[in-house]
Amino acid sequence: MARIWCGIVAQPGREREVTDTPAFEARRLIRGAASATLATQAAGQPFASLVTPATAPDLSILLLLSSLSEHTRQLRAEPRCALLFQGSPVETNPQTAPRVTVTGLAAPVPEAEVPALKARFLARHPYAALYADFGDFALWRVTPGGAQLVGGFARAMRLRPSDLLPDPAAAAAIAAAESRILDHMNADHAGAVAAIATRLLDGAEGPWRMVALDPDGADLALGERVCRLNFNLPASDAAAVRAELIRVSSEAQSGLQ
Repeated sequence: MARIWCGIVAQPGREREVTDTPAFEARRLIRGAASATLATQAAGQPFASLVTPATAPDLSILLLLSSLSEHTRQLRAEPRCALLFQGSPVETNPQTAPRVTVTGLAAPVPEAEVPALKARFLARHPYAALYADFGDFALWRVTPGGAQLVGGFARAMRLRPSDLLPDPAAAAAIAAAESRILDHMNADHAGAVAAIATRLLDGAEGPWRMVALDPDGADLALGERVCRLNFNLPASDAAAVRAELIRVSSEAQSGLQ
């Protein structure tokens, strides 16, 4: 029976070595989540809502929020919040699902940063382009202040920001090289990108594009569908990203499933 590792299906006996520290496991859950539960509060009364997060290279969590929403009004009054990201259970028991709770401070993204970070959010959630420019919507950023990872039933650990967050130098280096790498992959290696999506990530056939990079992996998109490719270990710079993409591309094109 195939196992899901790092967003890639590996057959028994052909698993790839994975550097699986608690922090890396937590970041994969956060970066790969299509949705999360946001916890806010007003006058001591907790409130939970569904949100669709994206992440910046430094793991800041991006949220596109409407000023008409209860949670947005609550964040303006009290920026302390928490987000729950959840993976899939490995058994019938829902408690076998890996999950991570991130606590942090929320704030609207400064106007000068909005274009780049909104583009990143829309790369992760293309369907949101329908309402992203509505007057009541604004981009918010949650700066993580810590996390608790539950890797499955009865396996919990706390992570300080220094444990959770990617290396700042790595995040900056990859952010600086992201546009160049994406252009190169989509223009010169479109077949490899499609092979990664269809053979390793169980995506449908089509002209997939690589739309975002960070130290922990990449996002691939086909229309409004986005798949997450998790790296086997965190990348420290553009050269490390290149080496990982070469290896994964070779694996995909060889037909490994």
